[in-house]
Amino acid sequence: MVQATDFRNAMSLLTSAVSVVTTAGLSGRYGFTASAVCSVTDTPPTLLVCMNQASSSHVHFVENKILTVNVLGAQHEHISKVFSSKLSPEERFKHGIWTELETGAPVLNDALVSFDCELDQVQQVGTHTIFICRIVAIQQSQQDQSLVYFNRAYHQVGQMEVV
Repeated sequence: MVQATDFRNAMSLLTSAVSVVTTAGLSGRYGFTASAVCSVTDTPPTLLVCMNQASSSHVHFVENKILTVNVLGAQHEHISKVFSSKLSPEERFKHGIWTELETGAPVLNDALVSFDCELDQVQQVGTHTIFICRIVAIQQSQQDQSLVYFNRAYHQVGQMEVV
């Protein structure tokens, strides 16, 4: 049987894009840093997002039924850290410039790309909830460097601008 610590150590070697996943609704704006995001299909355009059920904002994502996946650029390491910290939801959104697309969920203005989504399905698996998200709008920036997480540290990948 695979132990949880062995699994976490092995997963730390899986390079992942870093995203801030956000929602908004009657109870306010919420967001968290995520690396468990992936494409499901392009017909219809759909993402999968995993969220820990122990998160204090979990209930708000389920109730709001909307979210935006803001894929972070290389310059957003501080945003990732803010949204994984103990700061209040209000304090978190004081970092970065936030707008909206179709659903009203917060969109980081200069994110590498933002996927604005409606929740189609919600499935609980162990300690996490899997959100199957139908994409209703996309905003892409001109950034060409991505923030990734590998071996428990941030790294940058993409084209380096030569001056």
